[in-house]
Amino acid sequence: MTDSPVIILDFGSQFTQLIARSVRELGVYCEIEPYSIRPEKLLGRNPRALILSGGPASVYAGNSPQLKSTVFDSGLPVMGICYGMQLLSHIKKGRVASANSREYGHSEMEILKNDGLFDGFSVGEKQPVWMSHGDSVVDAPEGAVITARSTRCPVVGYQLGTFYGVQFHPEVAHTQIGSRLFSNFLFKIAGLKPNWKVEDVLETKAREIRAQVRECNVIGGVSGGVDSSVLALFLSRVLGKQFHPILVDNGLLRHEEAKQVKAELTAQGVNLKVVDASKLFLGRLAKTTNPETKRKIIGKTFIEVFEKECRRIKNAKFLAQGTLYPDVIESVSVKGPSHTIKTHHNVGGLPKRLKLGLVEPFRELFKDEVRVLGRQLGLSQELSQRHPFPGPGLAVRILGRVTPDRLKVLRQADVIFTEELRRQKLYNEIWQAFTVLLPVQSVGVMGDARTYESVLALRAVTSRDGMTADWYGFSKEALSIISNRIVNEVRGVNRVVYDVSSKPPATIEWE
Repeated sequence: MTDSPVIILDFGSQFTQLIARSVRELGVYCEIEPYSIRPEKLLGRNPRALILSGGPASVYAGNSPQLKSTVFDSGLPVMGICYGMQLLSHIKKGRVASANSREYGHSEMEILKNDGLFDGFSVGEKQPVWMSHGDSVVDAPEGAVITARSTRCPVVGYQLGTFYGVQFHPEVAHTQIGSRLFSNFLFKIAGLKPNWKVEDVLETKAREIRAQVRECNVIGGVSGGVDSSVLALFLSRVLGKQFHPILVDNGLLRHEEAKQVKAELTAQGVNLKVVDASKLFLGRLAKTTNPETKRKIIGKTFIEVFEKECRRIKNAKFLAQGTLYPDVIESVSVKGPSHTIKTHHNVGGLPKRLKLGLVEPFRELFKDEVRVLGRQLGLSQELSQRHPFPGPGLAVRILGRVTPDRLKVLRQADVIFTEELRRQKLYNEIWQAFTVLLPVQSVGVMGDARTYESVLALRAVTSRDGMTADWYGFSKEALSIISNRIVNEVRGVNRVVYDVSSKPPATIEWE
C-alpha cells in the first residue's frame, strides 16, 4: 500500500466513486478503501484527511457497517457524508432516527454557520442540494455546532472538533455547491495542495503495465466507444507489437461504427483487427427478450470469440479492457457493500478456462478523465468526445427481440438524431443521447391511410459522470424537427416519444 493524501472509506454508497472524482478534479490524489479496513492499517498509510461515504444501511441495523472510534480520535480532518455523518453521530451519542418523511432528490438547505465547510457562504443563505436518506440526525452529539438545516431535517450539517458532516451528497452534480465544499475541506481545513493531474496517469500506468505483462502478448478488446479506443491507442504506444487489439463486430454497433473506428485507429498506427461475428451474436439473441439474459449472452459470446482469437496469438497471456469506475460500482462492490444495479459483461472477471490476466489501466478513472487522456494521445475530437455507448450495444436499446430488421430501424433513427444534434450544435451540451425501439406498436395515419407501426423513444441526458443524470430540456422546435425527420425517413416508425426521467430513479439506458 502507498501513502495517499486523502482516503475515502466506502460504506456502500452508489456515489462513492463520485467523491473520488470530485477530490481528483481539485488536484488532490485519493484512494478508496472499505470501511472495514483495520484502523492501524488505515492510519499507517499516513493520510492527511478522511472522507466517509454514504450508504444504504441504518446505523441501528444489526449488520450495519461500523467504524472504530479510534479513527475519529486520530485528530485527522474527517468529512462525513450522509451515512458517514449519521455514523459519527451514533458513535458520539447523538441521536439518529428514521425520518418522518424520507428525502430522495432535490432539496433546499439553509446555511447556519459560515465557516468550516461553509466558509465563504452567508448565514441564512439557501442552496439546492441532493438528498438520499431515510434516517436523519435528530440530535447532534454533545458539543457539536449545527451548520445547516432544511425544512425536513433539523441537522443537515454539523461540526464537532475535526469532524465535518453533511446529510446531503456534495459529490453529485445536482448539489451545485459541492465542489466548493470539497475545496474548503481539502485546502482550508486539511491544508492540502492541488498537485495531482490526470495526465500523470499515463506515465504511471505505462510503467505498471510493462511490469505486469513483461514479454507476454496482450489482446485488447475494442468496442468502438471512447474508452476502448483510448485504451487501444495507449497500449499500442506502450507495448508496440506485444499488443493485439481486436474489434468484434457483434452486429450491435452503431451505423458503420466498425469501419469508422478501424480507419481512425489505423491512421494513428494501431494495428486493429476487425472480426465479424455478427451472425453468431444475433443468432444467440434471437429467442430472448430479457435484458439480463441479453447481457449474459453477449458477454459469454464476447469471451468465446476472444478465446478463439487467443489461440491464434502466440504467448497471449492478458486481455486489456477499457473498464471504468462507473462500470465497476454499478456491477459489483469492489471496495464496499454497494448494491448491484445491473450486470456489465466487461467487469467481474473472466472464466478460468480463458487463462488470461486482466489489464485495465482505466479501471479507477471516469469517462471525462479518459477523454482528457484521449486528447493528450492525439485521438480526434469526434471520437474522444463521442457519447457513451453500452457494452452490449444496441441490444439494450431494442426492448424485446433483437432482429436485423429492428436493428436497421434503430440505426436509421439514431443517425438522424445524432445528425440533428450536431446540426443544431447541441451534441456537446448533452452527456448521452440515443434512440430506443419499444416493443409496442401504435395506430397512426400516413397519406390518408391507417398505419400500425413501432414507437421510438428519444433519450438525452445531461450529466457530469453518468452516475446521476437529468433529462435534457430540448426546445419544442428542436424536438419537432427530430421527430418529423424520423417519422418521415424511417420506415416502420409512426410515433416518437421523449423520455423525461432522471437518474435516479431511472437508469440512463432502458435495459
